[in-house]
Amino acid sequence: MKIRDLPIDKQVIDLLAKEGLDELYPPQQHAIEAGVLSGKNLVLASPTASGKTLVAELCILQHILEHRGKTIYLAPLRALASEKFKEFQRYSAIKKPNGDYVRAGISTGDYDSSDPWLGRYDIILCTNEKADSLLRHKAPWMSELTLVVADEVHLLTEQNRGPTLEVVLTRLTEINPNIQVLALSATVRNAEEVGSWLKAGSVTTDWRPVPLKEGIYHDNQVQFRDGASREIVSGTKTPSLDIALDVLSTGGQALIFTETRRSAVEMGRKASVAVKSRLSKPEERALSTIAERILSAGEKTRLSEALAMQVAAGTGFHHAGLAGIHRGIVEDAFREGRIKVLAATPTLAAGVNLPARAVVISSYERYEAGYGRYPISVLEYKQFCGRAGRPKYDNFGEALLIARNPDESEWLMENYVLAQPEKLWSKLAAERVLRPHVLSTIAAGYAHSEDGLYGFFARTFYAHQYGPRLIKTKIGDILRFLFKEEMVLMEGKDLSATKFGKRVSELYIDPMSAVILRAGLYNRAKKMTDLSILHLISKTPDLAPRPRPRGGEVDKLGLLAEQRSDEFTYPIPTQFEDPVAYEEFLGELKAAQVLSDWIDERTEDQILETRKVEPGDLLRLVQGSEWLILATQELGRLFGHKDLLAPLEMLKVRLAKGVRPELVKLTTLEGVGRVRARMLYDAGLKSIDDIKERSLEQLMSIRTIGPSLAKRIKEQAGGLIKADEWEKAKKARPSDVEQQVVLTEYEDSE
Repeated sequence: MKIRDLPIDKQVIDLLAKEGLDELYPPQQHAIEAGVLSGKNLVLASPTASGKTLVAELCILQHILEHRGKTIYLAPLRALASEKFKEFQRYSAIKKPNGDYVRAGISTGDYDSSDPWLGRYDIILCTNEKADSLLRHKAPWMSELTLVVADEVHLLTEQNRGPTLEVVLTRLTEINPNIQVLALSATVRNAEEVGSWLKAGSVTTDWRPVPLKEGIYHDNQVQFRDGASREIVSGTKTPSLDIALDVLSTGGQALIFTETRRSAVEMGRKASVAVKSRLSKPEERALSTIAERILSAGEKTRLSEALAMQVAAGTGFHHAGLAGIHRGIVEDAFREGRIKVLAATPTLAAGVNLPARAVVISSYERYEAGYGRYPISVLEYKQFCGRAGRPKYDNFGEALLIARNPDESEWLMENYVLAQPEKLWSKLAAERVLRPHVLSTIAAGYAHSEDGLYGFFARTFYAHQYGPRLIKTKIGDILRFLFKEEMVLMEGKDLSATKFGKRVSELYIDPMSAVILRAGLYNRAKKMTDLSILHLISKTPDLAPRPRPRGGEVDKLGLLAEQRSDEFTYPIPTQFEDPVAYEEFLGELKAAQVLSDWIDERTEDQILETRKVEPGDLLRLVQGSEWLILATQELGRLFGHKDLLAPLEMLKVRLAKGVRPELVKLTTLEGVGRVRARMLYDAGLKSIDDIKERSLEQLMSIRTIGPSLAKRIKEQAGGLIKADEWEKAKKARPSDVEQQVVLTEYEDSE
């Protein structure tokens, strides 16, 4: 089927033609034939790179240009939402019937806002959690939506994030009965069942633009599912690396999925030794530049140094502990073909689009604290496989599992390569995940009675699969909890939220977190300090997972607890009477200690060395804590704890900036983060007025501050800059301008 024959606006056809798109892939054609451009709901399950996004884009533009509609595009991760947002920018040249141009907007943060400004956009991209938050705040433009695109819909079966997607889809179809639903995934075994829930048709296909060859490696041999085989030369004594080098020898790239972060770093190191000698001089120069970017972007840590060293040799590693800016550099370098072999943890498979000629799964097992080692699901294995094969570069893709013996080789072939992925099953009924959704349904006024509440949840995927009776029992238990904790009122058949319950729902925190925070604010510690608040927020389920104490840390944390026992808002559990609670307490205390290090201006490398918390994990911990401090502040305001509001505000800002109190005012200046603020302060510039009175030359005497930044800082401070002073500054120390650009990138990212 030709794109030019589709019933879509000529502007769209012309734009796609310029991009070289002329003919639809088979899955795209099947979706069109299923009526997706005629407003029919559809579950489209087809492999990665088979063109699902184009189907979504055609559908989106049809709604905007033909029906004057509005679309919400749901993505499971911020990185995916940002990736799609960049792709959709190319449609900003298309003119709507009213003469305006198509506009895309994105929002993935600030869960305590209805974001009314998003109403100006035709395409709104957000995470599932942000969409849930917008529904709780009853964003007025939500009622204008005519299309919802749910990307990676297989995550319905994921325990933590699946229920939110399920509730969002149920809610959107309830408030907009005529909304069109387009659900996308690479892997959905029971697409018809999901479609039945969404009143949608389904298209399921295995077609890929680049054929996939799945197989098992054992003893220098790869056995493929079609019976073919090939030999791999053993040169490194590491099977995954031998396969990667074999792929590299024919011009391909390899992704090696490892079980842990540590093994990803080690695999990248081993690969760097083997790959470096295979690089050309131009490749070495290009990689050296990328390595320098890694070292100059963000704080330098042993992790970033290890990454830069590997990247300079044409390899690298990728995991959630890396700083976001470093992950982005690695992803771009791999897409550009600069990095030849990338070792990654499974988080990459659920993240941004990063295809390779070969995907090597070095271990089919995972370790989880409290559960031990267990095999991954077939669904997760198939998601790994989806990364194999680069469109326009490869004639085929390979996905290989590593077997340790012949028996395991047969088992892997039968249980993974030849197996079907598991069905998607709703995880909504777990009390921990259901609790906030029950409260939000009442607090936002989507249900005003028990019958209305049961009626809403009877339309969920869980009720579709298991029947409404099971979830009704769970909801009853949660209602009793919410009533007991004074979040909801029950008067006869009527249900309503109290001020407390409504605010908790708007703040987008677990009701259990709110109960913990409320009790901590009332209990108070004998001596209320920053540690008191940091430990209090660390007790909440919203800050999980917390960093786990390791080895000798247990005794040190126990000693710290004794020394500062009068600073805790909750009693310290007794180690030998309740060892489980005591272990939990130590985990909370470690999280509080890491946050204390951060606001005490410890560097990322110092925190990595002393606490074993990596930069990416530190950032997530800090961001989660900022939100919980805000929630604590709001609850403090609600319950009359006025004396705590100012200390909480100071702590919130310090967490956001990672500074001691004396630097807070300096960090309000654009381009001045924790590193540069400390340099200014140590140079005697301790206030905004101090900066206002200094000359550009004096500001530029501080390392990393070049002419442009000095001018910007002084202007913000309210200082006057004479023309001759600026001309003189522009001619001084050009090397500092480069330093300024590098550090500003980091400072702004803070």
